[in-house]
Amino acid sequence: MTIANLRDLYIDQLQDIHSADSQARTLTARLADAAGNAHLESALRAGVEGIERGMEAVASILARHDAEPREGHCKAMAGLVREAQSHAIDSDFADSDVRDAMIIAQYQRMTHYAIAVYGSLAAFAERLGHEDDAATLAACLSRTRDGDKHLSEIAVRDVNRKAA
Repeated sequence: MTIANLRDLYIDQLQDIHSADSQARTLTARLADAAGNAHLESALRAGVEGIERGMEAVASILARHDAEPREGHCKAMAGLVREAQSHAIDSDFADSDVRDAMIIAQYQRMTHYAIAVYGSLAAFAERLGHEDDAATLAACLSRTRDGDKHLSEIAVRDVNRKAA
């Protein structure tokens, strides 16, 4: 597809975040399974639910614009997922708290990608006059930021202290 205007870019990026969220959801469930800290595991399970809500919201927006989620994978998220799998799940750790610190770092890398895309999408929707879309995407952005903040709090309050 040739991207000729902001609307085309908007649809392309909606498809991108849907793909990215699909990949992140699968890995986030694996990260939750690997987490040793109960608060971290619970936050990651809530993250899976939040990612699913975001995917549903994006799919709904795409449908309103006569578009569908893309078949292919978001290459940026694919790289982040490979890194997280390699560093947080497949690596050997002598201490579960150190693994938990790595899980948080890797999850937040994926989250920051989603924050960037949701922020851009909300701005695109607003510029295109899609107020309902903009509000939905702003809510997705807010939930993603809240999840990121919660993981930082778990890291600072508990995991990093124990890992040190």
